[in-house]
Amino acid sequence: MSQQMFKAIQKHAKPYQSAHDLETILDEVDDAKFVLLGEASHGTSEFYSIRAELTKRLIQEKGFSVIAVEGDWPSCQQINRYVKGYHTEQNGVRDVLQSAFKRWPTWMWANEDIANLIGWLKKFNQEKQVDQKIGFYGIDVYSMWESLEEIMNYLKETEPRGANLALAKKAFNCFEPYNRSVEKYAVSSAFYSKGCVEEVSKLLTSIRTQAMDNADEEENELNMKINALVLKNAEHYYRTMVESDSESWNIRDMHMVETINELRNYFGDESKVIVWAHNTHVGDATATDMKEEGTINVGQIIREQNKEEDVYIVGFGTHHGTVIAAEEWGLNMEKMTVPPAIEGSWEDLLHQAGANNKIVVFNHNNRHLFKETVGHRAIGVVYHPQYESYGNYVPSVIGDRYDAFVYIDETEALQPLTRTHVHL
Repeated sequence: MSQQMFKAIQKHAKPYQSAHDLETILDEVDDAKFVLLGEASHGTSEFYSIRAELTKRLIQEKGFSVIAVEGDWPSCQQINRYVKGYHTEQNGVRDVLQSAFKRWPTWMWANEDIANLIGWLKKFNQEKQVDQKIGFYGIDVYSMWESLEEIMNYLKETEPRGANLALAKKAFNCFEPYNRSVEKYAVSSAFYSKGCVEEVSKLLTSIRTQAMDNADEEENELNMKINALVLKNAEHYYRTMVESDSESWNIRDMHMVETINELRNYFGDESKVIVWAHNTHVGDATATDMKEEGTINVGQIIREQNKEEDVYIVGFGTHHGTVIAAEEWGLNMEKMTVPPAIEGSWEDLLHQAGANNKIVVFNHNNRHLFKETVGHRAIGVVYHPQYESYGNYVPSVIGDRYDAFVYIDETEALQPLTRTHVHL
């Protein structure tokens, strides 16, 4: 055990007992324009509920207006339209979430903690003018087919004889032989053909350069531009993933940042953005072994693109508990046991310093005390608790990776909105 970091935790950690204690982080955020909120897994209730409380406070007290999450743009747009009241549908928030998030892993966003936040956002927005409403947007890159369909459907209604629709049809025809299988497209474009690079690039360029005559208060122009951006970057991502994990990772995280920047361009440079994503995306990659592999991430890029005082990154972690995950990609979700953190890890140090929930803030007064490299747990949607010591710990310089860390000693699995496919 690192005695220096152990003593530093004991000295600088503050107890986290209720949402009121988040004041510690809010004071440090100051006038930042980007607040990045991580999580050590995609299936832990406390990570969602605490981020939700922070998000509400950032909206109410700091003027944040954009929530950008590690989710698909088309799915999140359904939620955005719901919270902003663009449609008068009478469905409840849980029905809307289950309808929007059908792609595995559905539990990431169709869960009770998110339902509570979305319900709060809708109510908050009802009392606001159009330009003051809070938005909920997906920044991930996976929705290649869905984004193309969104573009096609919109253009058929608004520009039935337009140039953009013609370009969209060419892109659609190019992808059609792969029958919505990203695996087939990835292998074919990597080894047997040039793929659909030209088609998606031309479509994106055209949509970006042609002003929409029918742009309105429902963000249709933004929706078109981001869907076209997703289409271009998703094509690049899937074409690359069979040849290089690190390059495809970089494409994905650069897309997330590009989407965040597009949102700020749309809403103005003074708009403030809250990002929800896994610690591996928001915790600065230069403070981990990711840099040795040539891998970058959202936290690193956002820091590099902006002033130091404009970016604030919060990591989350736990010592033990339960989590929703699956044994293999696409299989049924399960409630799994998260074993005690391995000896000498960041989570173990936090536990040994006191088996209680706590917040550690890293600033110019103490950051130098958290410079030692330690293992930091990361749990994905695919998880094997019995083997986690072999691959679930990222060597990290915690004081450089984050600006603050929220530690919950024992955590609970989140509750998916549908219990049909959960093994408990």
